[in-house]
Amino acid sequence: MVADAPSLERAAKALASATGPVAVDTERASGYRYSQRAYLVQLRRAGAGTVLVDPIALGGRLDPLVAALDGTEWVLHAASQDLPCLAELGLRPAVLFDTELAGRLAGFERVALGTLVERLLGYRLEKGHGSADWSRRPLPADWLNYAALDVELLVELRDVLERELDRQGKLGWALEEFEAARTAPLPRPRAEPWRRTSGIHRIRSPRQLAAVRSLWETRDTVARTRDIAPGRVLPDSALVEAAVRNPPDEATLSGLPVFRGRAQRRMVGEWFGALQRAAALPKAELPDPAQQHDGPPPPNRWADKDPAAAVRLAAARTALTAVAEANTLPVENLLLPDLVRRTCWQPPADLSVEGVTAALREGGARSWQLGLTAEALAKALATRPE
Repeated sequence: MVADAPSLERAAKALASATGPVAVDTERASGYRYSQRAYLVQLRRAGAGTVLVDPIALGGRLDPLVAALDGTEWVLHAASQDLPCLAELGLRPAVLFDTELAGRLAGFERVALGTLVERLLGYRLEKGHGSADWSRRPLPADWLNYAALDVELLVELRDVLERELDRQGKLGWALEEFEAARTAPLPRPRAEPWRRTSGIHRIRSPRQLAAVRSLWETRDTVARTRDIAPGRVLPDSALVEAAVRNPPDEATLSGLPVFRGRAQRRMVGEWFGALQRAAALPKAELPDPAQQHDGPPPPNRWADKDPAAAVRLAAARTALTAVAEANTLPVENLLLPDLVRRTCWQPPADLSVEGVTAALREGGARSWQLGLTAEALAKALATRPE
């Protein structure tokens, strides 16, 4: 366990003098905290053993570790989940191997870490604390054992998957995917995140939508300030219920489910104030009931909005499914579904294989994906309604 500067220096020296790839994992407190920061970083390298780093105790200053890992290959499972919080600590891989992504490309239907380890290495990993509150201090010993197991066999799993990908002729594909994952930009914040409130389908009027938005924004401010998961401040169901009921005063609001609780009664003034602000908005500032998209509409509306596009999409899905099955790949890894939809909704002017290749490349498709899909997609885009 590394929780002070001297132990961090010792761990960094051990890792720097060790050999081979470094197995890396993190533990966050999703569902408990607002932030997605890492509350524990697990590292393992041949010759150094396993190191469990407490970035909270270290104030987030891991400079010796950053220097020790510079230029090394990192092995992670489902890297996109861990890379953002590692980057917050200054930790960025020079080379990446993602065992979950490797498993997908190798054609395994179930790619959870425990499943792959059991199938390919013959060990069964202990489970039980993946959804724990990792912001808790001190961390219990059995939690630390669980965390250490996540990197115990990661390098061995990497080696087996690399050989399997090479056997299938897919190692080059995987290396392209790993690099794309390593260099992917951080996700952009959603334009209107409040629209993802669970149960918002019950809302009918713009005024009620404004109430949900106002409550959501108030809750988000409270959650961010206190570093508490928003759902623990006030569940989505309570936001929707208050918007639908439209209580006339604080006392009525306090009588609604969830709002009767002691914590909510203390904050009833804030929640009712949010409802009042929504009620006072002029009509021009009310949210549009129809959510604005920066891309094509949901596919189930294509037949009405653009029948030709619906035909193109159906043909593309059929063609890509055939290519995926022929190569033992998940179709979503063959080509991103969003890129397929955007290309079918608004095809390039040049429908030749070269023109479609250029459009897909601009949309972020990798070389191996272009080689497998461009010709099939070009044919699909030329499909016309009967």
